[in-house]
Amino acid sequence: MKISTFALSAALFAGMSQSAPAKVAVDPKQLSATVTTLSSDAFEGRAPGTAGEARTIEYLVQRFRALGLKPAGPDGQWVQAVPLLHTRLGTPKALAFNGPQGAMPVEQAQGIYLSTVLPEDNARIAKAPLVFVGYGVKAAERGWDDFKIADLKGKVVVFLVNDPDFAAAPGEAVAGKFGGRTMTYYGRWTYKFEEAARQGAIGALIVHDTPGAGYGWNVVISPGGENYDIARKPDELTSLALQGWIEGDAAAKLFAAAGLDLAKLRVEARSPSFRPVPLVGVTFDADIPVNHELVESHNVLARLPGTTRPDEVVMLGAHWDAYGKGKPDAQGRVFRPGANDDALGVAGILEIARSLKAGPPPARSVVFAAWTAEERGLLGSEFYASNPVFPLDKTVANLAIDILQTAGAAKDVVLVGKGQDTLEDDMARVAALQGRTVTIEGLPERGLFYRADHFSMAKRGVPVLLMMGIAGASNLKQGGVAAGQAWIDAYTGKCYHQTCDTIGPDWNLAGAVQDIDLIGTITDELAHSSRWPQWKPGSEFKAIRDKSAAARK
Repeated sequence: MKISTFALSAALFAGMSQSAPAKVAVDPKQLSATVTTLSSDAFEGRAPGTAGEARTIEYLVQRFRALGLKPAGPDGQWVQAVPLLHTRLGTPKALAFNGPQGAMPVEQAQGIYLSTVLPEDNARIAKAPLVFVGYGVKAAERGWDDFKIADLKGKVVVFLVNDPDFAAAPGEAVAGKFGGRTMTYYGRWTYKFEEAARQGAIGALIVHDTPGAGYGWNVVISPGGENYDIARKPDELTSLALQGWIEGDAAAKLFAAAGLDLAKLRVEARSPSFRPVPLVGVTFDADIPVNHELVESHNVLARLPGTTRPDEVVMLGAHWDAYGKGKPDAQGRVFRPGANDDALGVAGILEIARSLKAGPPPARSVVFAAWTAEERGLLGSEFYASNPVFPLDKTVANLAIDILQTAGAAKDVVLVGKGQDTLEDDMARVAALQGRTVTIEGLPERGLFYRADHFSMAKRGVPVLLMMGIAGASNLKQGGVAAGQAWIDAYTGKCYHQTCDTIGPDWNLAGAVQDIDLIGTITDELAHSSRWPQWKPGSEFKAIRDKSAAARK
């Protein structure tokens, strides 16, 4: 019988191995109470820089203080201020492609989706030429350069999502060059926009396709034309007046207007000899008002001090932000409350903090982080990683919780980022004690390893572990893998980033409790040991960590 989250009890653990570790005592009722509070309308969808943020920060500080933790922000504060630029596009005065047959108007969130991270009153692009740049990858270490020596200043670049080998057939020369179906950072939209700016482009559009992106058009348009960035100095601003996506069918028509076959170009783009292809006779016009403001948002940081090695830090994090207020849905709801994404993760770290505080004092310090602006590009964790309170070379590990499955107890746990570091070995060991096995993420082409806050630490060399419930279908005790996949399909297809990401009687937190217990146990073990997790040979982050090895002797 399915157990509702509101009726969870000790019986939740009945199916677990008797040898399951008791390092963390998660209270499912407390999990549900925390999620219910954070996802309520009083918190207005927890968008950075809003009244919802102020209530969220106050609530989290109050909770951490009540647990008896210490503030871990700069200068002994509970928070780290994160300066953000917040932009929102208004109604376009002009928005169209122009081809040999005349103007081809497009509509925001229909055939195209745009935003900006420039602090300007208007986003303007006037009759800019378009250039197709394949996958938009410049990777010298892989012998790959989609840009060659093309001059892209003042032009709009169009590129494909994911990596050059994503759609490669067996036997193609490119197959496996970028990890095969496993996405590399070159496949992420964040990298592509960054590279377009380095090339001097004025605009950038990614051709959307659901398999390559890992999500549908509904997810692309969910921010509603708003964007965030870390507030930057004038000489650090991007060259992109507008950046975004073009829907797949709309892109095919656009290329056809220039006499080009997008399907054929997709194949050509899988060759290292590919060169940029101008969309001859096609230009892009946009004149869109921009509302922009500087927002001071906040990371919340709490600390359980270590006794004998307090300068060595084990970090556990989740993001407090969600998508705030949007257009009314069919039921008139306007707040996108992020109950699972990621109020449940925050509830999890609060439960781990409560359990660890009740146990023996750790040798190392444990820092609990509630990040801002994850949904806006991992900005809160990125700001911390650029301005760390605790030295990253003495940060033992960063463990992250970002979405947990709410369909019940599972026979397995899903690993994101196989082959990166030894924390995956800890995951397998603790899972075995729980009577569970490890399942590798189901769709590594989605690049989930690069899409959560732990990545901000990983790219600075800190070993990481991500717990993410949508990374692969759990083998549920009731219904097996099919039931696990059905939960993912329902959540990502309907409620991910939407108003219906709410907690309700259909939630079964048994599996979430298993995962929180697992990651909490690893946290506890590291905090009471002198062991340093290691990057595995072949990881792109190993060399970064190796440079600071002397600090950990």
